Amino acid sequence: MITVHHLNNSRSQRILWLLEELEVPYQIKFYQRDAVTNLAPPELKAVHPLGKSPVITDGGTTIAESGAIVDYIIRKHGAGRLAPAANGADHETYLEWLHYAEGSGMLPLMLLLYTTRLGEAAAPLKGRIDSEIDNHLGYVNQALAGRDYLLTQGFSGADVQMSFVGEVARAFGRLQKFPAIGAWVDRLHARAAFKRALEKGGAYNLA
Repeated sequence: MITVHHLNNSRSQRILWLLEELEVPYQIKFYQRDAVTNLAPPELKAVHPLGKSPVITDGGTTIAESGAIVDYIIRKHGAGRLAPAANGADHETYLEWLHYAEGSGMLPLMLLLYTTRLGEAAAPLKGRIDSEIDNHLGYVNQALAGRDYLLTQGFSGADVQMSFVGEVARAFGRLQKFPAIGAWVDRLHARAAFKRALEKGGAYNLA
């Protein structure tokens, strides 16, 4: 059985959600962020050397990194669901979104998170960071214009993987100019499997 090493208020929530969408049996091992530093506890290093979440174990296999986990779960346990066929028209787009989420989409948002803690010392970077956030959110917003989900075939693992970008952007109050993203996040959060994952994973507050 898959074990999700689940850190509160983190990317691992979307792994619980994916498993609920696929109705794959799993168990949760809970970890809590340090109340002072907000960092993951050292116990996670016993699971993976980086000491971060999400991490899953499936028998003798341990996998870190959200995109790799989403890909693994869908390939091994999806039975053809939530991903286009390898020879399908949407397959390359699907792979692009899986990598884009953490490779590009989250980068300016993480820079904003860290630099806000620097106060005025971060002022020289603010314009560039804001510009990059708008650039990337504009790209995602355009991809979602006129459709419910990222792929033409409908809801997929790409939406699960990309959801954290939309959630963090909303937490920073950055979606006013990007209504398609806001509507998409609302649509994702309304899914029954998302709600079940919240019940099992606990409070999920990125604000």
